[in-house]
Amino acid sequence: MIARVPATSANMGPGFDSLGMAVTLWAEVGLVDVDPMPNGGRPADGHHLASVAFAAAGGVGSLWVKSPIPMGRGIGYSAAVRVAGILLACAQRNGHGGDSDAVLAEHGAEVLALATELEGHADNAAPALLGGVVASAGDRSIQVPLQLDPAVVMWVPSFTTRTDQSRSRLGPTVDLADAVFNIGRVAYLVAALAAGDVDALHHATQDRIHQPARFEASPGSHAAYEAAVAAGAWCSWLSGSGPTVASLCSIEFAEELAAALPANGHTKVLRIDHGGASLEYN
Repeated sequence: MIARVPATSANMGPGFDSLGMAVTLWAEVGLVDVDPMPNGGRPADGHHLASVAFAAAGGVGSLWVKSPIPMGRGIGYSAAVRVAGILLACAQRNGHGGDSDAVLAEHGAEVLALATELEGHADNAAPALLGGVVASAGDRSIQVPLQLDPAVVMWVPSFTTRTDQSRSRLGPTVDLADAVFNIGRVAYLVAALAAGDVDALHHATQDRIHQPARFEASPGSHAAYEAAVAAGAWCSWLSGSGPTVASLCSIEFAEELAAALPANGHTKVLRIDHGGASLEYN
């Protein structure tokens, strides 16, 4: 068995801890005693996030991990490998052969609940499991219907961000006007995605709750955000807690947009992953 789980971009501007998008970059996790490690695969010790999640879900054995998802960049590495570890444990309990869709259908709620518990919130875990754009509220998550299939251009700097440190910059209270501002933008963003209204996306992804403080601490990310908007992106946001910046645009414009972003980071031209987590059986 090999679990294959996409990277994610959380928050999407105003959707703090509630919105996330799966993108076409995948972590792979397998059982050492069942699957030979692929090129680039590395053994995961007992402290690795995938191994901890695997054990928490009742998995037995050792894991290998292969992942091009950068760690500490706000692209959902921790959620991807945790979902993969939990999914492998559930599949192991179900037997080493069978139907991937059946395992996901039977154990999907368990995977999401435990991954959310380990992550602390579902905005990365839910799209990693389900694919697409996902809205989460408490223990409930649902895919947002999409009427567009854009390029997702990720600007990824060399430095990292720790989510706990990034969260410490946010105040303990939110001004009522800012809360109303964000609630309206989240509703507008979900409607814009469902309607395929690209002209609405820039307005819909504005935020007053978490991005200002995080951009202040990461001026390079703010410069990338400003450059993306100025170059013609439909919208742009700080991916997760940063420092990566995600932007949406037409597929035809993606390379031009990537070239317009600051040179002190590398770019990834991706798409929305609509499939979510999967299991492959040898």
